[in-house]
Amino acid sequence: MSRLVHRVKQGLAHTLALSFGAGLSPVWPGTVGAAVGLLCAVLLRTVPPAGQVAGLVLMLMIGIWASAIVARACREDDPQCVVIDESFGAAATVLALPPEPLWWALGFVAFRFFDIVKPFPVNWVQDHVKGGTGIMLDDAAAALYAIAVLWPVSRLLAV
Repeated sequence: MSRLVHRVKQGLAHTLALSFGAGLSPVWPGTVGAAVGLLCAVLLRTVPPAGQVAGLVLMLMIGIWASAIVARACREDDPQCVVIDESFGAAATVLALPPEPLWWALGFVAFRFFDIVKPFPVNWVQDHVKGGTGIMLDDAAAALYAIAVLWPVSRLLAV
């Protein structure tokens, strides 16, 4: 029975870490994973803000667990197929912005920009925090950069 439990756990971790297959995209798997994050954000917008925060925390914790398992299985620090971190980062970014298509598009682009460019401390997190925690936290840091740039502008323009 423990062999079956192990296989189920591995399969679940792979499904979640690859954001339900987005990580298998032959082109831009990180961007495809971030698009899955937009779908997650749409679902999370249906609950009150406290539920959104709880959903993001749950997504972060699941991402740490699942990406660590897949990274160990792939024998890589941050396998390209693991995109739950991009899904989380995109969802966190757009949920901090007004629920309007323009803001969500800007949030998506800003998140991907900071995720790819990796300014300090995003690059430090990627280089020094290992395992599933590191995989998830560098994208959380990229999301914080995107939010820090766009949220104040969205508040100023809302006045």
